[in-house]
Amino acid sequence: MPLTETEWDLVTEWVREYLLDTTDPHTQLGQFGFSPEFVGGLPLTAISAANARTLVEASRKSIERQLKLLEVVATNDELSVLPTAEKAEEFRTRLSEDHRKHAAQDHYRTCVLKNGTEVFIDRQDLRETLRLFAQDPEKSVLLVDGDPDSGRSYTYNLIRHVGQHCGFRPARVTLSRTTTADKVIRRLAEFVADPHAGISPVNPTQLNDLLPSIDDAAHWVIRRATAADERFWLVLDECDKLDPNSDVWDCIGQLALAIYEHTAVRGDGSPRLVLLGYGPMMRQLPYDLRGNLCRDTARIAEAADLRAFFDQYFHESPLPSLARSPLEESGIAELVDMAVDDVLRTAEADTSESESYMRKICTAAEGAIRAYQSL
Repeated sequence: MPLTETEWDLVTEWVREYLLDTTDPHTQLGQFGFSPEFVGGLPLTAISAANARTLVEASRKSIERQLKLLEVVATNDELSVLPTAEKAEEFRTRLSEDHRKHAAQDHYRTCVLKNGTEVFIDRQDLRETLRLFAQDPEKSVLLVDGDPDSGRSYTYNLIRHVGQHCGFRPARVTLSRTTTADKVIRRLAEFVADPHAGISPVNPTQLNDLLPSIDDAAHWVIRRATAADERFWLVLDECDKLDPNSDVWDCIGQLALAIYEHTAVRGDGSPRLVLLGYGPMMRQLPYDLRGNLCRDTARIAEAADLRAFFDQYFHESPLPSLARSPLEESGIAELVDMAVDDVLRTAEADTSESESYMRKICTAAEGAIRAYQSL
């Protein structure tokens, strides 16, 4: 079980008192076994309390770093002889179990995401494309096409879920007919800027020659994203809503090219670009990127997709009464049939025009899961 905020506050106190009560915090952390790359990126000062908060904040960005921090704290010579050592060991044990479970999960195949109820139905091709895209440092741009209301934007939900578990942060900008390159650059700058340093003013339209200024602004954003502690995936959603004459098309090309060029130098540390709603008939990306692209096509979920979804979910989260029954498989098959029929009936009965059919399918599926969990 993850640590609570109150428990992290306690860890911060331990770090301040037993690890960072020193005038040379970088050397001290190196002696405790933290990597030089990790320690070198920490903005440490002569104030131990601030240094403790900085170290804990940086460590909480991944389960591996959390576990490393608790291992150092729990085995500290000064703390290990105190009564509080038992609590520190409890925290380490809990994080070790979390790490074990985390390593055993295939986050690309997860069918129920946030809060145990948000669904992501089907898209098996997308799941494997995402895996390839994330694991291949030569792939720098992902394009997702499909018919309107087929779930192209919903792709972001799975990307966000995978990012939380696989070490990257998605930064999404939703486009519209009135979106300009200036707005895109400014929004991305807000995401990638160092929160402690503030955001440098960016104005890609201040030069008379527009394209070079967009080029400079794109490289500025990608340079900041590459230098950040976190890995970024820059997500531009609803590309099909852009005006054909928008300067955002040039901005997209320059962002993609800047990432390509930074990847040659920094490898996997460079950001990735995800374009949702970007069809093959839209503005072609720079020729140099032809070997660095991944593509996926979204489509509306059908009955067979729902059946596969509920079959996976009910097998992964069986009811206690079914888990011990010799009729488990027949019971699950019956539940799958009931869930699929209920979701299709609910979605088709919803005549509102405020949501697409795919969203209605997802909402109905989430309702079926909540009903199942209440049994």
